Amino acid sequence: MRIIVLTAIAMLAFAANSVLARLALAGSAIDAASYTGIRLIAGAALLYPLLTWGPGTGRSRKMGGSWPGAAALFGYAIFFSIAYLMLGAGLGALILFTSVQMSMLGWAVFKGDRPGLIEWVGIGVALASLTYLVSPGLTAPHPFGAVLMALAGASWAVYSVIGRGSKSPLADTTGNFARCVPIAIALTGFGLLTTSVAWEGVAYAVASGAIASGLGYAVWYLALPSLSRVNASTVQLTVPAIAAAGGVLFIGEAITLRLAIASIGILGGVAIALWAAEHRKRAMNP
Repeated sequence: MRIIVLTAIAMLAFAANSVLARLALAGSAIDAASYTGIRLIAGAALLYPLLTWGPGTGRSRKMGGSWPGAAALFGYAIFFSIAYLMLGAGLGALILFTSVQMSMLGWAVFKGDRPGLIEWVGIGVALASLTYLVSPGLTAPHPFGAVLMALAGASWAVYSVIGRGSKSPLADTTGNFARCVPIAIALTGFGLLTTSVAWEGVAYAVASGAIASGLGYAVWYLALPSLSRVNASTVQLTVPAIAAAGGVLFIGEAITLRLAIASIGILGGVAIALWAAEHRKRAMNP
């Protein structure tokens, strides 16, 4: 039950990030550079006192993380922000987490995992559906925005792979955010000097960084060691649906027919591939 609750909180936080980013960036309340910078600074500002003054002693209170983890976090954050200048909340989340799943499956293949026929069918369905989603047409997403969000997803996949080995989730998340602070300050300063920033944009960035990102990622790192690769990938398939619902409720975004069809194909294809992978591994290790 504990892992279920932690995972549910993390998925809600991931979806909230998409909605908050779209609220801030779509209305030009803030620029992408300032949003990214404030988000990372807010995350570090909340996590460091929580780590330092929270329960526990000794090593658990020292910052952990790594430079590769911080680089993956920053790559995700900056690509994510720029992409949401051009994409809706639900659409962006769909492309983001499709990229996450495909990147993690690709990593598994690289490490020696060999998918079976049903897995390849599922992957093929997902890729074909994604191709349909981004193919030229009246309701196709902005191509550059889609590419940037795919890069954000690949960065998040790297962050998740690194996080699976975490022994102290809060310390590692804090360390990763802290390592991003210098470049976050530079981004924020550049944004504030070159564009006008509304207080709503700052508020959305702070909420995203401190709550949906800082605490959300710490909870995700806490849940990851107890989840198999397949389970960790599968639960993330709920995020686009949650984000799309949030976009409709809070932003007034419409769900297009193309997005609905592509969503079914992408999420269904990835789910089939993940299910087949789990079944194959159980058959190999009864």
